Amino acid sequence: MTNHISPDQGLIRVEREIGGRALILETGVVGKQAGAAVIAHYGGSTVLATVVRAAPREGIDFFPLTVDYREKTPAAGKFPGGFRKREGPPGEKEILTMRMIDRPMRPLFPDGFLDEVQVQVLVLSHDQENDTDVLAGTAASAALAISDVPFEGPTATVRVGRIHTDDGTRYVINPTVSQLDYSDMDVVIAGHKDGLNMIEVGAAEIDDKGVLGALEFGYMHIKDILGLVSELAAKCAKPKVAGACHLPSPEITAKVAQIAEADLTKARQIKSKRERSDAVDALRKKVLDENFALNLGGNVAAYEESKKARTQAKEAYKRLEEKITRLLIVRQKTRADGRGPTQIRPITGKVGIFARTHGSALFQRGETQSLCSVTLGTGKDEQIIDGLLPEYSKKFTLHYNFPPFSTGEVKRITGPGRREIGHGALAERSLMAILPAADVFPYTIRVVSDITESNGSSSMASVCGGCLALMDAGVPITATCAGISVGRFADDNDQNEIFVTDIIGEEDFFGDMDFKVSGTRNGITGIQLDLKTRGLSIRQIETIFEQARIGRLEIIETMESIIGKPRESISPLAPRLITLHIDPEKIGKLIGPGGKTIRAIQERYTVTIDVDDDGTVQLAGFNAETINGARAEIEALCEEIKVGTVYTGKVVSMKDFGAFIELAPGTDGMCHISELADGYVKSVSDVVKLGDVVKVKVINVDEQGRIKLSRKAVLLEEAKAKKV
Repeated sequence: MTNHISPDQGLIRVEREIGGRALILETGVVGKQAGAAVIAHYGGSTVLATVVRAAPREGIDFFPLTVDYREKTPAAGKFPGGFRKREGPPGEKEILTMRMIDRPMRPLFPDGFLDEVQVQVLVLSHDQENDTDVLAGTAASAALAISDVPFEGPTATVRVGRIHTDDGTRYVINPTVSQLDYSDMDVVIAGHKDGLNMIEVGAAEIDDKGVLGALEFGYMHIKDILGLVSELAAKCAKPKVAGACHLPSPEITAKVAQIAEADLTKARQIKSKRERSDAVDALRKKVLDENFALNLGGNVAAYEESKKARTQAKEAYKRLEEKITRLLIVRQKTRADGRGPTQIRPITGKVGIFARTHGSALFQRGETQSLCSVTLGTGKDEQIIDGLLPEYSKKFTLHYNFPPFSTGEVKRITGPGRREIGHGALAERSLMAILPAADVFPYTIRVVSDITESNGSSSMASVCGGCLALMDAGVPITATCAGISVGRFADDNDQNEIFVTDIIGEEDFFGDMDFKVSGTRNGITGIQLDLKTRGLSIRQIETIFEQARIGRLEIIETMESIIGKPRESISPLAPRLITLHIDPEKIGKLIGPGGKTIRAIQERYTVTIDVDDDGTVQLAGFNAETINGARAEIEALCEEIKVGTVYTGKVVSMKDFGAFIELAPGTDGMCHISELADGYVKSVSDVVKLGDVVKVKVINVDEQGRIKLSRKAVLLEEAKAKKV
């Protein structure tokens, strides 16, 4: 006899209200062979987060954390697109969410912990209002919190919007998709009990105070969610298992410091990146070869011991370089390239550098260089986004490329990775706030930023270069937008901190953070925080905002000396666009049976025509004459025929009593023989012939929609005008 067991046996569940909806965390039923598994519910959306751990791979010298997030289309009751009807590689939204989950958790693992940790998040249900990206971040952290992985969290992730009401502005926690349509900011933050450690912002030129208010509001709710995760962990968390610590021994650390510290300190103060790097590499080789050479003359055990010592010495040298770099900046205020803490590297730039692009710019800040191009297109060029949310189209896209030659390296050349996609998304949302409205500038816009030289803050260079290229293309942006990165350094006991503006690659590598802020003179448009230290307080963020504001204003001044405002007109190589509106009920008439009418107009005038459901018609062509011709025909075809209007039409049929004249495809009127000319007309063929193009005036439209025309009325008016 089969034993019937409840499917909820072993279920552990905690719940708390966040933003007027229940946030529920469950474990104990699904995914029991994983190291940990948590199902998180919020509204009608559900995600499953799992954690699995494995021993470190031999010879590895980095923490191999893998975060994967996938949106399964059945979650929203959809089929996957394409012929295979199966989910394929992750899309851009999924990759950006992976980064958003990874970044706040990665710094919270012990130093020297190299076990493989894999975090997977699957979207199981999506109600198309409560998006699952922030829910996934909290669920992943909860899974780590109850696993045996030595995770020094938990963290929690929330989204904050700001909505304008009759009673003023108000912040909204985890706004729905519908609410975000009315929000002037999209803020995603993650943090733990000691502060915030991940920030993503897209904003419509919001001042520092407004963004700080969103961070404070969001962190208040993060604390509530942390309490919920802690409640779950108290009920079912496994004991933490530290695993092997892969750090150099104190003896080797001390020996490397004794041998190399003085020379390495001198090398780190060489101002040229290439010369500094060569000197540091040469000293490393000397230290390893002279003091930690491989023992090739002994037995296997002796060789393995020497190999281990050399590996540890290499790591000790890297840590010594980091310590020296930090101390030089904190105590001596000496940066690697000789700048002061808030000094920005020299900036140069140029626009209009390519003959055939619609807009182009070269932006150089120190040893970081972005080559940007702009392409203007029509509605047919919009990117269709099809995911769990309702399908929509994007009129603006920024793509960021980072070829290996930009850092003088030889690497495998592949498609864009997570970093490239993340940097492009940051630059894209930073520039979104300054773009003109679609009814003012209906073009689809694509910006491509190719990083041709890199030494720090290439995403911010893409913001600056992209803005210059948009102005060169004649896009009527509303303000000049620039981006700047701020870093943080502190001594060994995390005291005496200093914030530095416009960090270079080594300062990013050895420092505590890369805090990128984009904006205009009026306010912030984009933020991205990557943090290696534990967390930042609101007070620290306020200081960073002010330092970034001063820096970006300085960059904006330089950019406007290159090109002060958008060009008066777009490139002659770009298509010309005009927009008109027709009665939505006439759309079928414009398209015609099987698309025959609209195709004929496009072929006749060599234009492209896009029609929206609301009756908006967009015409694109390469000269004004063809566009205007197509416009006139569409208006004649779709407008309501009014008495007194003059049309130019073609004679399509002749009868004894008059001629039928086509005012537009599918719209004919009858000109009676008595209205063909001023005076007696014996025969219709005496005045017009089949195919003649004539001007006629509408003199009547009866109740049945039949149109009566007069050529005589037009002739009399023209004769009268000549006499005057």
